[in-house]
Amino acid sequence: MARSFVAEARRRVGPRRTRIRPIIERLAEAHPDATIALRSRSPLELLVAVMLSAQTTDVNVNRVTPHLFAKYRRPEDYLAVPPEELERDIYATGFFRQKARSIRGTMRLLLDEYEGEVPRTLAELVRLPGVARKTANVVAAELGNAQGIVVDTHVRRLSQRLGLTREHDPVKIERGLVTLVPRADWHRFPHLLIWHGRRVCLARAPRCGLCAVSDLCPSSRVEPADGRIDGGGVPPRGARDGRAQPSTE
Repeated sequence: MARSFVAEARRRVGPRRTRIRPIIERLAEAHPDATIALRSRSPLELLVAVMLSAQTTDVNVNRVTPHLFAKYRRPEDYLAVPPEELERDIYATGFFRQKARSIRGTMRLLLDEYEGEVPRTLAELVRLPGVARKTANVVAAELGNAQGIVVDTHVRRLSQRLGLTREHDPVKIERGLVTLVPRADWHRFPHLLIWHGRRVCLARAPRCGLCAVSDLCPSSRVEPADGRIDGGGVPPRGARDGRAQPSTE
């Protein structure tokens, strides 16, 4: 899209701050089931699942964790077996040697400094081996203490398409989003973008005709009927139908 058309599209949909609330509300209506896809029953299981999800899919992690969590229930359990055994147990998630080292290092630190409990703050979480800011943000948010906004590939792509950021670096994108998105929505906002990105706003072929926020999006391929977008109104007809056909992306 030529620069002049991009600028015109941004003028047409209006400022980011006037669009962010209707974007969140409409996506919440279109994707009421938008939540973390990783399955866990405790803070420790959540932490391990998120660590395993690096460079693989949530579906793949969920295939591995039922057996893993039945076998390893406490931090001590991850340290009680040879490293090679843990590597075999998480082999299917990829990068298994590196992940096994990180998990064992994390369990050791949890026992040494946190009495075996998963910390809740971002500053403490990023101290754990193999836990970068994205992982820490996910864990903190799912434990009820969101301190930032998770930026994965879907959040980055949709934030750019929606004209909420012009940045490409995840840290800079998050820095901008936390000033734009109401703090009460920091937890659910990335889930809404992730599920919308999987179901409707696909990377190669976005389904703009089914999009609940097409009239709020400067990248939309749907032409407004009156040549103007004011940020109001109801989701386009058929937007809810897109919910029933998730992509495998």
